[in-house]
Amino acid sequence: MERRVVITGVGLVTPLGIGVQESWAALCAGKSGVGEITRFDTSDYSTKIAAEVKGFKAEDFMAKKEAKRTETFIAYAVAASRMALEDSGLKIDEKNANRVGVLTGCGLGGLRMLELTAETVQKKGPGRVSPFFIPLLIGNMAPGMISINLGAKGPNSSIATACAAGAHAVGDAYEIIKYGRADAMVAGGVESVVTRTCIAGFGAMKAISTRNDEPQKASRPFDRDRDGFVVGEGSGIIIMESLESAQERGAVIYAEMAGYGMSGDGYHMTAPAPDGDGAVRCMQSALDNADILPKKIGYINAHGTSTEYNDLIESRAIKTTFGDAAYDLAVSSTKSMTGHLLGGAGGIETVFTALALNHGILPPTINLENPGDECDLDYVPNVARKVNIDYAMTNSFGFGGTNASLILKKYRP
Repeated sequence: MERRVVITGVGLVTPLGIGVQESWAALCAGKSGVGEITRFDTSDYSTKIAAEVKGFKAEDFMAKKEAKRTETFIAYAVAASRMALEDSGLKIDEKNANRVGVLTGCGLGGLRMLELTAETVQKKGPGRVSPFFIPLLIGNMAPGMISINLGAKGPNSSIATACAAGAHAVGDAYEIIKYGRADAMVAGGVESVVTRTCIAGFGAMKAISTRNDEPQKASRPFDRDRDGFVVGEGSGIIIMESLESAQERGAVIYAEMAGYGMSGDGYHMTAPAPDGDGAVRCMQSALDNADILPKKIGYINAHGTSTEYNDLIESRAIKTTFGDAAYDLAVSSTKSMTGHLLGGAGGIETVFTALALNHGILPPTINLENPGDECDLDYVPNVARKVNIDYAMTNSFGFGGTNASLILKKYRP
């Protein structure tokens, strides 16, 4: 028997702040988390900006000794998970540990550690490589360390589907609970790759913004003058439970999971199909899974990367999927403020979507001054909007043509 699944806890580490309250307040106020890169010398780089997390201290969330030897992306994931678990009030002990799992998405893992170790091998030889190199490199160390820190011993896995990873992790975790393989899951996404090779690589692809003189205006989804996305970092984690589990302990419920869709473009390594076919099939799959008509959706947290192809083609795909109802939809891109967290994007954007439903506030798309060609939907420009909605969708699309759409709904007993 299929079970209803609800969100009972949320945790955030974002370029807008450490914690849900700080991040959400900044998001609703339309503040940007983009600034000059501080992690390395950008003198030789055409892009000198990113959305970095500020003021994070790993020792606030784990033992000092452990914090010193933990790669940043792992620390972000553990921190957001601790916040989410505390927020949910769920207690993990020997009675339920085997029924609480962890599933997170991450695109590139410990890229900074890879860079440093490659330099060490080249300059000092293999004998100087840290024994922690491999554990700090692999993406699945995020759910591994969350499990160790929280004591969750149920299903444990990591998704590496590029920019769709966080959303796929949430969707897969939802289905694990829905079909009875666990009673609760810690799920979301994480990324921390504001590094030399990441910025150089995306720069070589001409995919990231070079608006270095106006960092806070650089991420401008759906705007005519967009010139690429901005790399962001952080983690967004949710606690999902079966409705029965949440009700038994009187948990506060943010939203209910309603649908999950996946698709593959089968078109190109990095570019979406011009007609948005993969995105259309993905959103339709989520609608079918939720068993609702398109007109039920009141808000879409768009993938909205601030790149010419994504913004144009996602807008086309929404119009194809929703028909005339597309123009009644509110669609916004929170990447305009957080930058693009790559594999972590789906995690924080699921949290934002749940909060939008719960608080009746739709975050804006900032820096939208002159909509681009065919970008003629309601993108909630520049100012948050108070609107009560019953259903919301969040989209994540990744290189390789991998797509994920999640549908959340307002919880009603």
